[in-house]
Amino acid sequence: MWKNWSGYVACPQTPVRTPDDARGLSQLLAEAARDGQSVRVAGAGHSFSPLVASDGVIVSLDRMQGIVDVDAATRVARVQAGTRLYALGAALAQSGLAMENLGDINVQSIAGATSTGTHGTGLGFGNLATQIAALKFVTADGREIVASPGENPELFAGGRIALGMLGVLSELSLRLVPAFRLKLERGGMDLEDCLAQADALVAANRSFEFYWLPHTESVLTKTWNVTDAPVDETGLGRWVSDVLLENIAFGALCKLGRAMPSRCPALSRFCAAMISRSEQVDASWSMLSTVRQVRFNEMEWSLPADRGADALREIKALIARREFPLMFPLEYRWVKGDDLWLSPNFGRDSVHISVHQFVGMPFERYFDAVQAICLNHGGRPHWGKVHSLKAAQLSRLYPRWDDFLALRERMDPQGRFLTPYLRGLFGV
Repeated sequence: MWKNWSGYVACPQTPVRTPDDARGLSQLLAEAARDGQSVRVAGAGHSFSPLVASDGVIVSLDRMQGIVDVDAATRVARVQAGTRLYALGAALAQSGLAMENLGDINVQSIAGATSTGTHGTGLGFGNLATQIAALKFVTADGREIVASPGENPELFAGGRIALGMLGVLSELSLRLVPAFRLKLERGGMDLEDCLAQADALVAANRSFEFYWLPHTESVLTKTWNVTDAPVDETGLGRWVSDVLLENIAFGALCKLGRAMPSRCPALSRFCAAMISRSEQVDASWSMLSTVRQVRFNEMEWSLPADRGADALREIKALIARREFPLMFPLEYRWVKGDDLWLSPNFGRDSVHISVHQFVGMPFERYFDAVQAICLNHGGRPHWGKVHSLKAAQLSRLYPRWDDFLALRERMDPQGRFLTPYLRGLFGV
């Protein structure tokens, strides 16, 4: 049975097929077309919205992993679409190369991460899809189509974030940078002090983000900067912070909060009191990612960069009314604007606000209230996170919306890659 990472989305009756290569993928698509079945591609299941939920066929690309080739002169690598980000980072390092930026989690497939607009933090960096140099799609009738700035440019513009609606991605070519090391520094600040200094902190560091702990005035800050310092010899410090504190201990506190919801504010204040300074140095692909063993459901909004602080203050006031049992930190990041048709960062530098709820705890009313606040500040939802918008609302948020609908119709006129959820999102 396919289900997503949090267990919120499941398809108990849908067969999961895992082709070995592009030829097997083409054959699978031809068979589905012959039988009149819809096809959805699954990555690592780290989307919280029901993008994969289907009553047709689910295709996993887990057997289509690895680097196809690397052009050292142009620093471009062709990568199979199912390649997991953690494996890709280690493999690229062997060629002295790296992706310029990564998201918080590195277990996704490269195709799944880029197709949903996954991102890291830093106004010098767009989401992961902006690092794509070319794409190779397999269409519903089994044909291969390549898209790049010079070949099928409209498909390239509209296809880098396309939610699996234009075809199955079999390969991606990535623009890379020379391998580098990062120094990660964690620390604590007062929330209002952090917001007041945010522009300066973003400008002074390669990457910066913070986590606000509900029912407190405290934030955990994280900054990353390029360094020539040697990699930390011992992994004990990182294990303590990433595994023991952020996963084992925090997971136990979340379970306590689920059992006794009224204690959530006190538990959040306890977590805030445990914030301490730390430093770590490692390869970029390792340092940008975080171990996530505590399972949750998530909503995320991209806001114009100058509207993020006010939206956060409104969310803080909402949480202070204690209508929701909540102790999970809120994440606040920056992303550079781009020109990708379905990118939440289209045409503007953005702040991303992510809210979470521990698995097994109610989140619908909380997420609905956060959605209303973020919409009032010009927000666009992350495609892979929970939201309740439909086509009529979404179409007003994306200037190239109609262009994408026309592209989708050309690429998949029979709607083989659509599901009821996607039809609601795009009005088709």
